Amino acid sequence: METLLWGIFPYIVATIFIGGHIYRYQKDQFGWTTKSSELLEKRRLRVGSLLFHWGLMMVFGGHVMGLLIPIDFYMRLGVSEHTYHMMAIVFGIPAGIATFIGVGLLAYRRFSFKRLRATSTTSDWVTLVLLLLVIATGLLATTFNVDSHGFDYRTTIAPWLRGLFIFRVQPELMASVPVWFKIHIFMTFVLYIAWPFTRLVHAFSFPVRYLSRSYVIYKRKVSVK
Repeated sequence: METLLWGIFPYIVATIFIGGHIYRYQKDQFGWTTKSSELLEKRRLRVGSLLFHWGLMMVFGGHVMGLLIPIDFYMRLGVSEHTYHMMAIVFGIPAGIATFIGVGLLAYRRFSFKRLRATSTTSDWVTLVLLLLVIATGLLATTFNVDSHGFDYRTTIAPWLRGLFIFRVQPELMASVPVWFKIHIFMTFVLYIAWPFTRLVHAFSFPVRYLSRSYVIYKRKVSVK
């Protein structure tokens, strides 16, 4: 089971994630959008979206620092395990809470407004539920690890994850990982499977042509008397 979950399943997820995006772009370019609902309701969208996106950027930065940067790098800088752990708690938990509140507000907004609820699709609800589960399990994992002794994900989860990118599969590294971290990782994988078939595809859209296109000039209409 460990080999299946942490050695084979990640590559199945990656295949669906990459292949799904390619298929979606080839077959549904007009659907490659955020499907903005700003015209239906704006106030709660502004607050929820800001909390979610800013919180998510901080959470993403924390994951890069903890999972993709080897522990040896911090040791060379003189950053002890305790110092790093405290930094992760002080910045990680508030960022996670902000992200969770943001998604919660967006979910409440979509459920409480009839016009939004009527225009919502199954993929919209699946996206919100999965985001809430991923963020909630990540918060629980971080919170439960506040007073943790003897477990450092930079020596277990981090090398396991980096090994997947170079096809050096080491599922045995996940054997000693606490169950709440495993649940969080598994829910993240489920989110990645659903990602290409939801509005989350807009995360990979960047208006590159905007950098080189001509300016659009708007002129005020002058009434002729």
